[in-house]
Amino acid sequence: MSQTTFKKIAEENVQPKEFCFDKRNMTLVKEILKIYPKNYKESSIMPLLSIAQNQNNGWLPKKAIEYVASFLEIPEIKVLEIATFYSMYNLSPVGEFHIEVCTTSPCMLRGSDDILSFCEKKLAVQVGGISKDKMFSLNRVECLGACVNAPVVKINQDYYEDLDLNSTDKLINNMTNKRKIKIGSQSGRKGSEPRKVSNDKKR
Repeated sequence: MSQTTFKKIAEENVQPKEFCFDKRNMTLVKEILKIYPKNYKESSIMPLLSIAQNQNNGWLPKKAIEYVASFLEIPEIKVLEIATFYSMYNLSPVGEFHIEVCTTSPCMLRGSDDILSFCEKKLAVQVGGISKDKMFSLNRVECLGACVNAPVVKINQDYYEDLDLNSTDKLINNMTNKRKIKIGSQSGRKGSEPRKVSNDKKR
C-alpha cells in the first residue's frame, strides 16, 4: 500500500553555510524567468528549486531555500511549503544513486512493494536512508506519471520501467560496479506498446 514518507530537514552539521547559483545555472535561471510575467516570478519556484537541487548534489539545503526566496523577492515560507510538499525535492543528502520507487496503485498492482522490499535488503538501506558508503539512497514516492510502464523506479533524473525483481537486481549490480545502465523499459518494450503475453496466458 502507498505510504507517505515524512521529509526531514537535514541536521545543521551537514548544512552548507551559503548557497548561490553558479554562473551556468544563473544563465539558465534568467532564461526561465523570461517565460513568466515580471509580477508572476513566484510561479518559477519549482524550476528554480530543481536547479538548486541539481547544483547541490541532489538535495536542497536550507540556504538554497532562503536563496531562492530572496532571489524571487517572496517570503521564505512560500518556497519552504513547496520544497516540503513535493517528493521530487530532497531536504537531506542523498546517495550517488538516489532510488525512488513508485508505490501508487498501478505500480503496486504490478509488484512495486516487492521491488521496494528487495531494494531495502539488497542495499541494506531502509526507506528514507542512505548507504554507509553513500553510494545509494532509497525512498518511496507517489505517482511518477508513467503508469502504463509500471512498475517504475526513478534513479536520479531517469526512469526505469517495466521492472521485476531480476531486472531490479541487474540495475543495482550495474550501478555498484559502475557499469552503464539502460534507461527506460527494462523488458524490451518500446514506449507504451502492448505487453507481450506468453502462449500459456493466451490459452
